[in-house]
Amino acid sequence: MSDRRRSAAALSSRAHAFSVEALIGSNKKRKLRGWEEKDLELSMESLANNGQLGDGDDPVHCLDIDPDSEASPGSDGEGLAERTSCSFGSPEDLAPAACELSPAASMEEIQVELQCADLWKRFHEIGTEMIITKAGRRMFPAMRVKIVGLDPHQQYYIAMDIVPVDNKRYRYVYHSSKWMVAGNADSPVPPRVYIHPDSLASGDTWMRQVVSFDKLKLTNNELDDQGHIILHSMHKYQPRVHVIRKDFSSDLSPTKPVPSGEGVKTFSFPETVFTTVTAYQNQQITRLKIDRNPFAKGFRDSGRNRTGLEAIMETYAFWRPPVRTLTFEDFTNMQKQQGVLVITTCFGT
Repeated sequence: MSDRRRSAAALSSRAHAFSVEALIGSNKKRKLRGWEEKDLELSMESLANNGQLGDGDDPVHCLDIDPDSEASPGSDGEGLAERTSCSFGSPEDLAPAACELSPAASMEEIQVELQCADLWKRFHEIGTEMIITKAGRRMFPAMRVKIVGLDPHQQYYIAMDIVPVDNKRYRYVYHSSKWMVAGNADSPVPPRVYIHPDSLASGDTWMRQVVSFDKLKLTNNELDDQGHIILHSMHKYQPRVHVIRKDFSSDLSPTKPVPSGEGVKTFSFPETVFTTVTAYQNQQITRLKIDRNPFAKGFRDSGRNRTGLEAIMETYAFWRPPVRTLTFEDFTNMQKQQGVLVITTCFGT
């Protein structure tokens, strides 16, 4: 009986730590400090010795308490929110790429492939010429590209501009069938950018189609208000295709140069360089454009008609009367023939 009283007395201080008075009493600050003052050490070793934890259990995993962290059991779930966010722990514990792809890396993966490259190369070997007019003329071949490597969920603008290759003016030398430098280039024209009509669109939309600039027109009218690309005649130019991420498009405008930065990537192809003209200079270019341009059917039909007419005239050329001077004998014979014709007509044969 005495042993039981001793054990009760010995445990009275421990029991008092868990009593109602200690937990919800007037002095609430003693709730945690009371354990230290009364030498109550709830160490992990003592819990393990009492059989509350197995030999292979991780105490930290089971309790989920970090004594150095602000995420204590009384933090009303703030610690859970921090641990489930993308930036839990120290900044060094998590790489930035785990939450978001690096913009520079994503733009580096973009690739643009020129469509109808063989046709462009064939024109380039001869010396591509593009007609420009006051009203505006479409390009042939037209710029068509295939884009890959875009972020499917990111929004992009696709644009095109045409820049001078050099600061020279050219002329065509017919006896050598070559373009030669004729002097310095004319004064710069106002910058123009053709923004593709399908912009703004997601990367997935752009990658599922061939991006065509067949509606773009070239003009030599410096006062043009139709949005056409303004160029000088007898100059060499290079078309460029731009892929512009949405967050870098604040300065994008049809009347301003294309913005630069890590969110903009530019592509150009050497075989698309051309010389602007108001009329084709090289006859080989004329034939190639008529043969390969589907909109030049009228030129091909008219050419065939001319060829057929010339063939007919050559076929019946043998009956044409020779050109010579008429003599007195010729007039006498003509009068006799007319007299015979009159008698035959009146009296019959």
